[in-house]
Amino acid sequence: MEAFNLTPFSPSTFILTGIPGLEAAHIWISIPLFTFYIISLLGNFTVLFVVGKEQTLHKPMFLLLCMLALTDIGMSTCIVPRALFIFWFGSKGITVGGCLTQMFFFYVFAATHSAVLVTMAFDRYVAICDPLRYATILTNARIAKLGLVGLITAVILILPEPLLLPRLPFCASHIIPETYCKPITVVKMSCGDTRVNRTYTLVISLVIIGSDLTLIGLSYGLIIRAVLRISSKKAHQKALNTCTAHICVMVMSYTPSLFSILTQRFGQGIASHIHILLANLNVLVPSMLNPIIYGIKTKELRDKVGKYTCRM
Repeated sequence: MEAFNLTPFSPSTFILTGIPGLEAAHIWISIPLFTFYIISLLGNFTVLFVVGKEQTLHKPMFLLLCMLALTDIGMSTCIVPRALFIFWFGSKGITVGGCLTQMFFFYVFAATHSAVLVTMAFDRYVAICDPLRYATILTNARIAKLGLVGLITAVILILPEPLLLPRLPFCASHIIPETYCKPITVVKMSCGDTRVNRTYTLVISLVIIGSDLTLIGLSYGLIIRAVLRISSKKAHQKALNTCTAHICVMVMSYTPSLFSILTQRFGQGIASHIHILLANLNVLVPSMLNPIIYGIKTKELRDKVGKYTCRM
């Protein structure tokens, strides 16, 4: 039996177990998960609808909000329906192709989301540090091109991960103790040489998050320098208020991601079900709160949403 377990094979399907140790609570866990997902969809589709309908909102900042909403919808939709199928119907099987596809699209959306946050930081930099040239530097066409560049870059960086995984041999187990497919989890199931996979996953995570955080930090460093040169306290407050929503969204997006990456690699003492719950909440909570934050902090958007809400 031991020799059999160590024989490499290529599974046709994987089994997603959901949350090991909390199987009895799957139905109860699905309630907040489903609720957060619906709120996220309603909020983000509302942003897309209102910005699309209102000509006055066809500006770079609101185009970026639409891009952020699309990535939030994409990330949450990649993982939540699959998790709910596990919790509600016990549908745990997923083909290898389905697993790799889910993995690819989720991380492409996540990398594009990060690129959009970088572009938003650049948008705030131009708005505060060079306001007279804002309309000429950041046109809708230029923002669309930056979004496309972010998407293409994400595809190029993420594509090797699902392409590298099928070459690995697996030994007996094809059970994934998660609610969705992750590269690091699939790699751990292999009995072959996984150094290339592990190294690529780590490097890409550091490159994407590290470079994006560096660019955001640079933008806000220049913003702070420009604000400190303004003598009027009222102007200080006005300038910083334009960045509040983006800072909140940025903190909510990067802090849980960094925490999740660090705990997965170095938090061996943390129970596996905590890792899994955090991984799901790290995606759902920001995608649910992002449209709410921008709706509250951005007067133009708030007024237009209010107009359509009153009509209903």
